[in-house]
Amino acid sequence: MEIDPKTAASLGFPKLKYAWVERERRWLCREIPMDRVIGADSIVDLYVTGTRLRLREATPLDGGPPMRRLSRKADVDAATRLLTSIYLAPAEFALLAGLPGNVIRKTRHRLSPQGGVTMSVDRFEGPLEGLILAEAEFETDEAMAAFAAPDFCVREVTDDPRYTGGALISAPPV
Repeated sequence: MEIDPKTAASLGFPKLKYAWVERERRWLCREIPMDRVIGADSIVDLYVTGTRLRLREATPLDGGPPMRRLSRKADVDAATRLLTSIYLAPAEFALLAGLPGNVIRKTRHRLSPQGGVTMSVDRFEGPLEGLILAEAEFETDEAMAAFAAPDFCVREVTDDPRYTGGALISAPPV
């Protein structure tokens, strides 16, 4: 899908060259396919109140250094969004971590790629404990449309806005 520059501008992205398109489908899962896991991160997301900003710290469970970034997302449709990110030094991250917002904690399990598709499965913590969501990212709209739901998934929730990060913090699905 080509993103119309007027649509991008209306979402707050006046110059598309600084944003990239994320194509993603999401599913509720009954389990994490541990035999396919190639890595895992502990993730803490701060969704900054009144904005489309997300501050993320992802710490590899194998002991590697944390990745810290500030991202801005805007949905074009349920499966497609525009995204920009900036990676942060520890002092910058610490300063921004004081912004008002809501926090989501989860463990992200990265799966071995299948057919060129990148997938991860998130197990949520705290108020969202018990929720397991899978995400698959795609290079093209055609690849996204052709992808069959994995066998460990219960149902697709790509079109259900309750299962987006920003919505999960304010009104968790029942």
